[in-house]
Amino acid sequence: MPEHILRDSLTLPLPRPEVFAFFADAANLGRITPPELDFAILSPLPIIMCPGALISYRLHLFGVPFNWTSEITAWSPPDFFVDEQRSGPYRQWIHTHTFSDTADGGTLIEDEVHYRLPRLPLGEVALPLVEKQLQRIFAYRRAAVEKLLLHPGGPEKNTD
Repeated sequence: MPEHILRDSLTLPLPRPEVFAFFADAANLGRITPPELDFAILSPLPIIMCPGALISYRLHLFGVPFNWTSEITAWSPPDFFVDEQRSGPYRQWIHTHTFSDTADGGTLIEDEVHYRLPRLPLGEVALPLVEKQLQRIFAYRRAAVEKLLLHPGGPEKNTD
């Protein structure tokens, strides 16, 4: 059962408490997920983020719908939090979100995901496709976070 690691990062010229607060609001998950994944939170909002909090949602990947439930297993504002898949498409998904100050007063956001693919050995055959999809999702996420936090009144914000 090989474990794979995805790392991603983004630096923003904003203070860490402000950046962390954006990620602490589960309602923002849909705003930073590519639209073709048709992401929807199933858990009632707002979700009080703390160890043990569960977030259930539905996504579509390649047109196939699936449910995913994550548990917040570590919560230390404004430094880091960890969410772990409790049910979903992966054999394992542990996502650590770390927030640190930069020398110029900004914030470095670092993501590290440890994941294992399902259905061995067939799952491993799909690894190149999974890696490409995850890289694309995290690239979208970086761009969306940057737009939403640096241009909060821009056209992406829905005021309805």
